[in-house]
Amino acid sequence: MTDLGDFSDFSADDPDADHADEAAADGAAERPSADRGEQSSDGETGRTNGATGDTTTDRSVEPDDFQRVDRPNIGQDRGIGTLSASAGLVISEDERDTCLRAYVTVSNRSDVRIGTYLLAQYPDGERLFCRITALEYVQEFRSDDANEIHARRAMRTSGIDEQDYKFMATLEPVAVLYDDSAGSEPSRATGEAGDGGDLKRRMADRVPKPETVVRPATDPEEIKTGLKMPEDGVFLGHLAVGGEKVRAATEPPTVDYRLKDDYDSGDPLVFRHTLVAGGTGSGKTHGAKNVLRQYLGRTYEMGDGRSPETAVVQFDPQDEYAQMHDDNPDITDEVARAYDAEGIRHGGYDDTVAFVPRVGDATYAASHHRAEQVEFTIPFSMVRDSPWLVAGASLNDNQYGALIELLNRFFRQYGDSGTYREFCSFMDDPGLREELNESGRVHEATYDAVRRRVLGFGSVFDQDAPPITEQIHQFVRPGGLTVVPTYHLNDSRAKETVVLALSSLLIDEKLSNDPRYDRIKDTPLVVGMDEAHNFLTDAESVQARKVIQKFTEAAKQGRKERLGLFLITQDPQDVADPVFKQVNTSIVLNLGDEDAIKSVNLPSSLEGKVPYFEKGQMAVYSPDNSEPVEIIGLSHCLTRHGRD
Repeated sequence: MTDLGDFSDFSADDPDADHADEAAADGAAERPSADRGEQSSDGETGRTNGATGDTTTDRSVEPDDFQRVDRPNIGQDRGIGTLSASAGLVISEDERDTCLRAYVTVSNRSDVRIGTYLLAQYPDGERLFCRITALEYVQEFRSDDANEIHARRAMRTSGIDEQDYKFMATLEPVAVLYDDSAGSEPSRATGEAGDGGDLKRRMADRVPKPETVVRPATDPEEIKTGLKMPEDGVFLGHLAVGGEKVRAATEPPTVDYRLKDDYDSGDPLVFRHTLVAGGTGSGKTHGAKNVLRQYLGRTYEMGDGRSPETAVVQFDPQDEYAQMHDDNPDITDEVARAYDAEGIRHGGYDDTVAFVPRVGDATYAASHHRAEQVEFTIPFSMVRDSPWLVAGASLNDNQYGALIELLNRFFRQYGDSGTYREFCSFMDDPGLREELNESGRVHEATYDAVRRRVLGFGSVFDQDAPPITEQIHQFVRPGGLTVVPTYHLNDSRAKETVVLALSSLLIDEKLSNDPRYDRIKDTPLVVGMDEAHNFLTDAESVQARKVIQKFTEAAKQGRKERLGLFLITQDPQDVADPVFKQVNTSIVLNLGDEDAIKSVNLPSSLEGKVPYFEKGQMAVYSPDNSEPVEIIGLSHCLTRHGRD
């Protein structure tokens, strides 16, 4: 007996066998579905008589009455995916050996971006804080989709089946977060983490388990701890990724970025100097005003135990910063309340004074702000301590030595009351020229070269205005903002002389052990300089070297003397390297020049984004404050900005 059933009657010699089989198949196709043993309404299939091969069906229930059982969803998806060990799961001291990848589920793929911050939980409660550095589609099934059939099918359909592909995120481990309730790390022996303690970070020193759920970091405390960001300080902006603010599970749903401004973990970063770099139209001045507004009214402890408010002196070549005296009319009451809730200082600053240099016949018009205006002039006596102010840009070392000799003789004869006009008459004395030449002190050719180069400062020194040295008490005011506009000066040499004379006065008094003006020495001071590349450029001239030397020394001693430099430039590559190296905080907006971008020394992960920054987007590189991050500044200027 055969097991082939009906096929046992098949005969290869029967010519009608094939036709009979086709007819039987056609008949079966025409019979109702219930006759083919399909599932009935009670979930049972048609029964087959094993002996006869006949099929019986319960026809009492109609097929349309099929009863479906409601199956409730069990659990709920958490996070965006899970860690995968398919290509290895490695955390290594050498970042090149680290392999940390996560599978992202279909529903989360459109929301994931490079730079997104994620968390992966360890079994004992610690968390791995990481960021996405790469996103990749990988084929789920072995197939070649680079062919005509696949391409034309895709061109004729409205979408793709995401389930045909794996979506993998490559992660960079940043830190391990742990709760420290007793001031120490959690016990590795018990595997228990501190309950309710302070959240702390350490280097990524352990690998998470495979299939660990990864979720977006939305808790501001976790994000700030993971990125080593301070909780309090000077507000700069809100943390962002790819031009979008990081969404937090708080109200407001943002993460504020601040600079350390206390003495708990070192000196306030304002005294370790700040650079704001950005091209035209990037929001550089807008952002600088907002940062300076936060410093106004802050107090800092001095060496004698006092805590006076900081004074800000801002050199302003475009005449924009005196507007900080006035309110911004675009800030509504609702916006103001939001800023108050975040502890952001806003509104015009009443104690703002524009110190206007009197140079030649230049006049200053100020219809765009309501700040008080005070005129001043540079007295020639300041050249006694800073001879390079009249050195010009082309004096060599030999000629500079001759200038020192001549100035010393002049001030010994005339005293501090000597004027620039008197010095020019002094230089015109042929007897002096002959005496110095015969004595071998100054060669006659050198004398003539110096005389030619010190001419041309007649419009700068000793003008018809009170000398700045007689107005120091008002020029440097605890809690005050002093703006020195130079936009109205057409002579670039005059502009440079004014800015360098005043900044040198401030620096010299700050660094001096025997200061002439205690007001400067005893007041915490921020010196802001817009278009800093015009004054702090590296060059071979004597004047340039003296300026760089002075500012470098000021930068080195700033922490001790409570002196902070706030440099603003669109050409950071032109700022002298000795000064640049002392800057701790770099705030970089949009820059299009490749040399400028490379000069600010951003990590490669941020450097490539800089040319694509929109107005207000910034990269902040401050090693003593946080990991390098991207932030977005406020859409409003906190004071008045722009001219009608």
